[in-house]
Amino acid sequence: MALDHTRDYFHLGMVDPNNLATTTPLLFTTRFITHFCAPVFVFLAGTSAYLYGANKTKHELFKFLITRGVWLIVLEIFLNNFLWWFDIHFAFIQLQVIWAIGCCMVLLSFLIYLPKKVLLALGLLIVFGHNLLDGIVMEGESLSSLIWYAIHQANGFFLSEFRVVRFSYPIIPWLGIIIIGYCFGKLYDNGFDVNIRRKLLFYLGLGSIALFFILRGINGYGDLVPWEIQEDTVYTIISFMNVTKYPPSLAYTLITLGPAMLFLLGIEKIKNQLTDFIITFGRVPLFYYFMHILVIHLASMLAVMAIGGSYTERIYDYEMFMSGNLNATGFDLGGVYLVWIGVIILLYPMCNWYMKYKAKNKEKWWLSYL
Repeated sequence: MALDHTRDYFHLGMVDPNNLATTTPLLFTTRFITHFCAPVFVFLAGTSAYLYGANKTKHELFKFLITRGVWLIVLEIFLNNFLWWFDIHFAFIQLQVIWAIGCCMVLLSFLIYLPKKVLLALGLLIVFGHNLLDGIVMEGESLSSLIWYAIHQANGFFLSEFRVVRFSYPIIPWLGIIIIGYCFGKLYDNGFDVNIRRKLLFYLGLGSIALFFILRGINGYGDLVPWEIQEDTVYTIISFMNVTKYPPSLAYTLITLGPAMLFLLGIEKIKNQLTDFIITFGRVPLFYYFMHILVIHLASMLAVMAIGGSYTERIYDYEMFMSGNLNATGFDLGGVYLVWIGVIILLYPMCNWYMKYKAKNKEKWWLSYL
């Protein structure tokens, strides 16, 4: 996630990594490996909700999910958009992953009252069936169009003459993912047979990957954009793997959550300095998310000033968006990776401090919302 967002701010020209006419194998791979972040983030939000509610009443879980969901939506609109653009006028309000998780938590707060089998069936139906809705394409700014943009078709509208709202994460497919993640939490119940969990992780992970290759190979369902034979093998592979994130297609979901389950299987019994390092970020995910955007954005300002530019080049207001000149200065991909490593090193002590602070102050209820 931090790598992808570092690329957003530091890569010269902001070349689209998914555009086969302009991308390179390394650039596409850099983007592809970050695809795992959003679906795993949403999936594990569902799992966390299940584990949080393990020793709570349904009413307590409902209250937590709906209040936290509304809080995340507020944070997305007002805090996250400011951190991304540094525009006090909020000319571009982009509703991204925090919005999606917030909306899904609100909806999940009602759905938890359904029987587990019904809930799982609903989640699977959404994930496997929502691509049937791809043919429904709305235009304009009617109420029905705006609702459709919010729930399935990534699109935007003008809130006023100089203010745009974009639904980058339509919530229907993400709702399916968080529901399945919630049901997945059952595998981590106290007393659940570890061997059964490991077998399920193996078969679910391997099965998801196999199904991805089958569906993608057939090229008839499961993604908004079919793959095509290119001039050489490398770019044909890129076309094959170039799955749709906005909204997350079935193919995208299978090829991200499948490997994630195999990763969970492989890392379950491993504990060393590297896992301790990674867990530090994982224990304060919301804090890490907002801090990494802030640090990357501030670092991009400093980088522009260091080469004689103005910090205002990294204030993304309406005029900047309309100019089409978002990243006139920047680094090649190697420079992006170096900055990314520096950002992670800088963020670690911040996240480590906050992790320890939360652990020592469990009685402070408000910490669960940060």
